Amino acid sequence: MSWNPNEKDPWGRKNNNPPDLDDAIEQLRKMFFSGNSGKSSGGGGSPFKFGFKFFSYLLLGAVTLYLFLGVRIVNEADREVVFTLGKYNRVLGPGLQFHFPVVEEIYASENISKIRTFVLPTNMLTKDENIVDVELNVQYTISDLMNYSLNVEDPEITIRQAAESALRHVVGENLMDDLLTSGAAAISSGILLRLDEYLAIYDAGISVQQVNIEQRQPPAEVIDSFRDVVAAREDKETLRNEAQKYALSIVPVARGDAQRQLQDAEGYKQKVIAIAEGESQRFEALLTEYQKAPEVTRERLYLDALEEVYSSSTKVMIDVEGGNNLLYLPIDQIMKKAEEDDE
Repeated sequence: MSWNPNEKDPWGRKNNNPPDLDDAIEQLRKMFFSGNSGKSSGGGGSPFKFGFKFFSYLLLGAVTLYLFLGVRIVNEADREVVFTLGKYNRVLGPGLQFHFPVVEEIYASENISKIRTFVLPTNMLTKDENIVDVELNVQYTISDLMNYSLNVEDPEITIRQAAESALRHVVGENLMDDLLTSGAAAISSGILLRLDEYLAIYDAGISVQQVNIEQRQPPAEVIDSFRDVVAAREDKETLRNEAQKYALSIVPVARGDAQRQLQDAEGYKQKVIAIAEGESQRFEALLTEYQKAPEVTRERLYLDALEEVYSSSTKVMIDVEGGNNLLYLPIDQIMKKAEEDDE
């Protein structure tokens, strides 16, 4: 028999008036006790029908509650590992998900987009057998939640130990000067590659995002001596830079002077060659004339020679034939006087 919502409910009240808790408990007590007395007096099975409906509703409520407890809302960045009867079953992704309570359990729930960070302080032995204090910063994310949860017992301890092993291996292959100066970036890259190899062997479900060597310095016992070495190295670099700067300022000037001298020498060469060729041509022409009239040519050459000699002299001494006196001609004064008259 179905219950009409317009009629009275099992507690004897209208549907639009919710039952009071005390009244509901009293009505149930009366029904169960009256049901026992009704059976003894032979009065029908209405209490049995009511009990069946009650337990049906109770079972339906239990099923509804069970299904409700199995519904989960997984955030966008989260993943959840589900075990069924103690064995791995699946990974729940983002959104509205369902699992079977009791039969299934949520073994692990992690944010896979979160960047996790840890700092590893330790001291290392370099290739040249020097001890260096190093502080390594590692950033990583979860790439596979199943492997992260199941393949290693403690993922954080695992990645720390793998990072320390990679750090010792790479630092042991490099000199202390490389680690303390410009080689730190290359060493960090080498640590990252080796750490990825180790985690791939472990199949740990971890993806290393970045590895940085934040601090590296010699032990405190020798830090003062090391600072002196660093200062001397910096002075060396400074002097080297100054020498290079001076060389860059001198070398171009020297190269320019050398090029200019080469050009001057080439010009002088061409000049000498041209003069020599002209003299040879003049001599050949003179030889031709000499062959035609030797006496005249000799006399002409003699006069030209005298003219050339006297043209550069300002004093002329004349030997008077048959006398002991020399006639002096002040050519310089005569020429000067002639220039003044011209002006």
